[in-house]
Amino acid sequence: MFSTHTRSILAFAAVAACALPGFSPKLVAQKHPMTIEDIQKFREVRDAQCSPDGKQVAYVVSQIDVKEDRSNSHIWMIGYDGSNDRQMTSSTDSESGPRFSPDGKYLSFTSSRTGPARGNQVWLLDRNGGEAFQLTDVKGRLQGYEWSPDSKRLALVVGDPDPDAPDGPEGGGGGAPAAGGRGGAGRGGAAPKPIVIDRYKFKQDGQGYLLSGRHSYVYLFDIATKKTERLTKSKFDEASPAWSPDGSKIAFTSNRNPDADREPSTQIFIAESKPGSIEKAITPATSRGGRGRPEWSLDAKWIAYLEGEADKKFAAYGQEHLNLVATDGNSAPIRQAISDALDRSVSSPKFTADSITFLVTDDMSEYPARMRLGRSDVEKLLPEPVVVSAPNTAGACSIVMAGGTQKHQEIYAFENSKLRQLTHQNDALFDTLDLGQVEKVSFKSKDGTEVHGLLTMPVGYKAGQKVPLLLRIHGGPNSQEAYRFSTEHQFFAANGYAVLAVNYRGSAGRGQKFSRAIAADWGHLEVEDLIAGVNHVIEMGVADPNKLGVGGWSYGGILTDYMIASDTRFKGATSGAGTAFTVAFYGTDQYILQYDYEIGPPWQEEAWKTYQKISYPFLHADRIKTPTIFFGGERDFNVPVQGGQQMYQALRSLGIDTRLVIYPNETHGISRPSYVKDRYQRYLAWYDKYVKGTETAKQPIEDK
Repeated sequence: MFSTHTRSILAFAAVAACALPGFSPKLVAQKHPMTIEDIQKFREVRDAQCSPDGKQVAYVVSQIDVKEDRSNSHIWMIGYDGSNDRQMTSSTDSESGPRFSPDGKYLSFTSSRTGPARGNQVWLLDRNGGEAFQLTDVKGRLQGYEWSPDSKRLALVVGDPDPDAPDGPEGGGGGAPAAGGRGGAGRGGAAPKPIVIDRYKFKQDGQGYLLSGRHSYVYLFDIATKKTERLTKSKFDEASPAWSPDGSKIAFTSNRNPDADREPSTQIFIAESKPGSIEKAITPATSRGGRGRPEWSLDAKWIAYLEGEADKKFAAYGQEHLNLVATDGNSAPIRQAISDALDRSVSSPKFTADSITFLVTDDMSEYPARMRLGRSDVEKLLPEPVVVSAPNTAGACSIVMAGGTQKHQEIYAFENSKLRQLTHQNDALFDTLDLGQVEKVSFKSKDGTEVHGLLTMPVGYKAGQKVPLLLRIHGGPNSQEAYRFSTEHQFFAANGYAVLAVNYRGSAGRGQKFSRAIAADWGHLEVEDLIAGVNHVIEMGVADPNKLGVGGWSYGGILTDYMIASDTRFKGATSGAGTAFTVAFYGTDQYILQYDYEIGPPWQEEAWKTYQKISYPFLHADRIKTPTIFFGGERDFNVPVQGGQQMYQALRSLGIDTRLVIYPNETHGISRPSYVKDRYQRYLAWYDKYVKGTETAKQPIEDK
């Protein structure tokens, strides 16, 4: 792979070659607006890991196989100096989860490739050469693993297999949906057994029905003997194992409440790293901590961890706070003052010799920061705007994932408060793309609240032009639009649309008050913020007020329904995985805790009033005039497709042009490549017809 300097020389040489006799201009790549075919060529780079000596970085590259209609992921490796970028695995099955053994001898990964045992297993590559070989032979679902510091053992997280699942890669051999989960019907033969439910929370998207009596436990796997044994004898779910620096102990998280479904508070436990150990809790049972992997200090005296929102009413809008707890368990956790002073969510804590580093989510950015031990002030390590994630360090190697509004995510070295790009998996493709420019917008909502967003201009936009505007609404709601590449926004920009993305109230990155503002009041302040954003772009002279469209997925779909019931200016809408008749979803999706604690059960009088209020789009569907196409995954347990079905039926009954598209076997996130392509085509066709007033040749509205 060429270095940045080398690519610059080659680019200069290509320009100079244009003056040579006989040079064909066709050899120079012409930039063009992004197409669906370009989208299918993107490579997703993730899970970067430094080698123990700091000289190499292993990572995962995922790419769409159009012919097979699936995504494949493989392990790659590159030098920390940017040299020798190469693919390490190439089976017909995917590989992920690369990890170096601490002694540097092996590169491990997980894969369901054919081997002695079926299902997802840990495999090893000897770094001296040779083929990868299967290491583990677990019978349940492998959910994660961590090397011991001496490279002699692994800590595995394994979910109990489903005893009623068919044998095979998706059955008891490791492919059950998840610990405690149960998926759909069998594939023929004997009728599957009835699904018997007795849990308070009994559904989870991607896992299926949650059944009693099946758990996830931490196991110890000996590399030499290949023997697997339980770490503890508990009867509760365990997760996120972390070895102490000397390997003598393992910290892990577990919810030990008698009714864990109703009390989602997770504690941190420590046990000696030997089979059958007795674990000791070092955080209280009332803790909202244990989110993510516990992080040991270098002297093993402290563990840093993240604690969420204590008040269950605001659990959906909580910020993650940084806590420290002594590993001897003899003192209460210490909440770091920085969490309250920042009024921002933090993540990825990591000890160094004299500091704790972490990431801060802040107003469309996510930047690395540092707190010196014994102090409470925060040092920002990169200037905004910037979005980094997944930091990893070893030896002199320090890396993060980063990108930008004009650049896909790649791996960057993080040195001396600067970023140096390591991988270039998408550079060649992006060199051919003409992208829309992105700018920050700031405006006042109806009540004077300042709201921020990002505006993507159409490709080739000229100042003074009035163009069609699409309001694309993010989900969550406790997430944020940020300075990262948006395939969706750039796709619309390539087709002549300006795209507005607003961090409405309820979004992350603007503090606790901003996020909590919408609790039990869905569709009120968010709609005011979104309408104010649209008005602002019209006043800028960018948006044609007669060519407005709206759309979103998940909570973005919910707010799309609110928008078209509140503002008739929108000429076309696309609503994905949303719901508008909220009370009808009590007990049918995975949000029972949020319903009960944020709103209350519907048989309570005050709660019933709230359900009526937040069901506004369905109960006032007769106010909708916007042609709308609804989307959903057939097996979505997050926001079941019934939400789209109800709104589709309402608009069909009212004579408003509408369509309903259901993707077979898909859950909340549509993942099958052909369905992703289909969704983009239908988005564009619908907006072209109703917002622009033109037809899209590639994808007619009516299927033939």
